[in-house]
Amino acid sequence: MEECISVFDMLKIGVGPSSSHTLGPWRAAERFLSELRNENLIHNVNRVKVDLYGSLSLTGKGHATDLALMLGLSGQDPEIIPIENIAGITKSIEDKNEINLGNEIVIPFYFLQDIVFNKNFLPFHANGLTFTAYTTDEQEYSATYYSIGGGFVVKEERINAKKKIAIKCAFPFPIDKAEELLNYTIAENKKISEIVYENEKSMRSEEVIDHELMRIWHTMLECMYIGCHSEGILPGGLNVRRRAFDMHQNLIGLANYNSPQTWLEEIRKTEVKFRQILQWVSCFALAVNEVNAALGRVVTAPTNGSAGVIPAVLMYYLVIENHNAGKKEIKQFLMVAGEIGSIFKKGSTISAAMGGCQAEIGVSSSMAAAALCELMGGTPEQVLMAAEIAMEHHLGLTCDPIGGLVQIPCIERNTMGAIKAINAAELALSTDPKNAKVPLDKVVDTMWQTAKDMNNKYKETSEGGLAIAVNLADC
Repeated sequence: MEECISVFDMLKIGVGPSSSHTLGPWRAAERFLSELRNENLIHNVNRVKVDLYGSLSLTGKGHATDLALMLGLSGQDPEIIPIENIAGITKSIEDKNEINLGNEIVIPFYFLQDIVFNKNFLPFHANGLTFTAYTTDEQEYSATYYSIGGGFVVKEERINAKKKIAIKCAFPFPIDKAEELLNYTIAENKKISEIVYENEKSMRSEEVIDHELMRIWHTMLECMYIGCHSEGILPGGLNVRRRAFDMHQNLIGLANYNSPQTWLEEIRKTEVKFRQILQWVSCFALAVNEVNAALGRVVTAPTNGSAGVIPAVLMYYLVIENHNAGKKEIKQFLMVAGEIGSIFKKGSTISAAMGGCQAEIGVSSSMAAAALCELMGGTPEQVLMAAEIAMEHHLGLTCDPIGGLVQIPCIERNTMGAIKAINAAELALSTDPKNAKVPLDKVVDTMWQTAKDMNNKYKETSEGGLAIAVNLADC
């Protein structure tokens, strides 16, 4: 059977700056705590050490991996922790040299010694980390996890098991490839979003699905709102100035509003010539990823590093293309985007540490293009074509963050991914699918082959490309 991945697996609410390097290790820490509880060990622990490997080690500092581990081991939840509390919690751990493990027992913790950055790679994935707990009776308990992109975390046995058998599920329309999805739409005479909705209903009630989809959207909208109204310098040492604030001020003028929703309504009243449209879409994408870079709350779409593309394109539809659009269209968009993302995850990767930036910005652009195409009236064939076009023109995109930070070139790349998604949707809408030469599944396969062929220095290691061409001192 095919692997079942829900829309809510692909679109997760969490804290920036990275889904694989921040959210993933955070979730791994939570899983380790759960294992300690299951083994009845947590109250006997007197020390915890974490070893980071590969990309987690090489760019972990820039991606706040160490902070995420401290927060996760403290029992904090990335979905609900007040963002303003993060700095205080981590500083207290550093100052006191102790941690409240799982919010249950206070133990010594020296973050400079107990979080170890090992540059060597583990064999199963580029993002590996091992937790070791030492107990008062001199026992040791260790567990190794792999952060495989988008906040997904697996153990070594799970990866080995996947070679033999996929996760079983009860989806009425199990999907592994785009061709299977298309066949379902034809057989059932349904849109892609309708097929996805039927699958989701096998796991959750309609009320829960609708509520959670809107919670995801409201998180995205609030993120754009915060980003457009925050100015200053982003953390990390590159002295990158936020740009969404100034761009937004120039676009919005003297409009009056007092909430994200009234803000959206005011944007609908602004001038919409081509140049302004480009600026608005770029502004939305910049806003999200500036919030992400500042350890704000975002939605993985499919990752934190590419979190700005999908909200920017959905916002484009709501404020430019269809002023009457509302909850129905928002949910439809998110379901299509989530399904396209899951196809890439199953057939290739959404981890930049495995596939370069094509796995993040490329996949997010493909997700957004497909979702926009359906909202604009595209057939299922055209929707899949839009996804294919978007990814085709991201193939080979490298991940080379300067200083291991998600600031240069990652933030700007979200604006490019969003614009490409809109362009891809328009190209698909203007094309007869019978004339298409490249099916989506072939692009997914090609992306994976490209990922395997790509040199490791272009896979989120900061050992090639812009990461070495531009020195921190130059910034």
